[in-house]
Amino acid sequence: MRQALSLITLATLVTVPALYLRFTGGHIELVIDTTLYGLAIVAAAFLLAWAAEAAEVDISQALAVAFIAFVAVLPEYAVDLTFAWKAGTDPEFAPFAVANMTGSNRLLIGLGWSAVFFIFWLRTRGRVLSLDRGHALDVVALSAATLYSFTIPLKGSITLFDTLVLFAIFAVYLYGLSRAQEKTPNLVGPAAWLGSLPRRRRRLTNAWLFVFSAAVILASAEHFAEGLVESGAKLGIDEFLLVQWLAPLASESPEFLVAGILAFRGRAAVGLAALLSSKVNQWTLLVGSLPVAFGISGETLGGLPLDGRQSQEVFLTAAQSLFAVAVLVSLSLGRLEALALLGLFMIQFLIPISEVRMAIAVIYVVLALSLIVSRRREARRLIGWARTAMRDPAAVASAPGEEPRQVDGD
Repeated sequence: MRQALSLITLATLVTVPALYLRFTGGHIELVIDTTLYGLAIVAAAFLLAWAAEAAEVDISQALAVAFIAFVAVLPEYAVDLTFAWKAGTDPEFAPFAVANMTGSNRLLIGLGWSAVFFIFWLRTRGRVLSLDRGHALDVVALSAATLYSFTIPLKGSITLFDTLVLFAIFAVYLYGLSRAQEKTPNLVGPAAWLGSLPRRRRRLTNAWLFVFSAAVILASAEHFAEGLVESGAKLGIDEFLLVQWLAPLASESPEFLVAGILAFRGRAAVGLAALLSSKVNQWTLLVGSLPVAFGISGETLGGLPLDGRQSQEVFLTAAQSLFAVAVLVSLSLGRLEALALLGLFMIQFLIPISEVRMAIAVIYVVLALSLIVSRRREARRLIGWARTAMRDPAAVASAPGEEPRQVDGD
């Protein structure tokens, strides 16, 4: 108990310098300020991970994972919606909003998913990281959002109609998660201490940690991202690339840290599930929120416009998402698949040429279609599990690879 309380106290204290700078408007030096904001985000990620694990005592793991994914992705919302808001009055910011969104989504899969797998591999030497069949709903929701996203570059804008469709997908997804069955959690460290508290005290403490972590992340993320971007600009790095890659890397850091912490603590499947939920979140709520912020700021019902380059970026991001869905049709991530996610991402990251991006997009689509055809039986089974999860969550057991029990009305 004493050690757990000491770790929570230490993590809380690490956030204090950044909060002091943020709310007093103080400034020391660019590198020091950026470091302090970065440390605050790391500390908040630990607090968030402990609180989310402890929350599994009171709510289903799926809902806890979705909530942690939502809180961890808040910095990306803060940065990207700021660009969309500014684009409403200054069209020059429109490309930045889309660049930031596509960059963050591709980082999440290309770096995040593969990083969780390789932490899992280093600790266990396992060749396959499996999700339980309760996560079929996540994969199906991501599939729906991905298939719809291919229409966006065809229209040349992200419109309020897109907002309605993507928000509806997320609403159905969230409803399904809310019906998921609770499981007996296996908690260790600070999470175990939090989970052992009396119910009222546990819930209040967890709620406080969630709120405090979210506040720290929101207070620190924009300044951390700006510090990294300013540092990169001093080195002569292209502004568009900074917005697309460096800023999202900073704002996505809470997600990566939380997932990495879970994987390192032997809960790699939960870490991957958190990043999968984050992807669903970003590919529905975040994308759908952009035209809302743009429209309110610009007092228009018109959509957020996409130029040729941005349409290409959205298509590439949709293609990567389709490949990721095809990989997870089996509710597992293997070593070769993780290497493919990382390798294809690194090629288009290191060679930011239009022809290369389009070639990678085509490769993603071809690989995805090949996997879906070869795994069509698993795809049908996945859809069956998702439907069962919506109708009768108790029928969806935790073990992967089994057929779901049929329920009345099937």
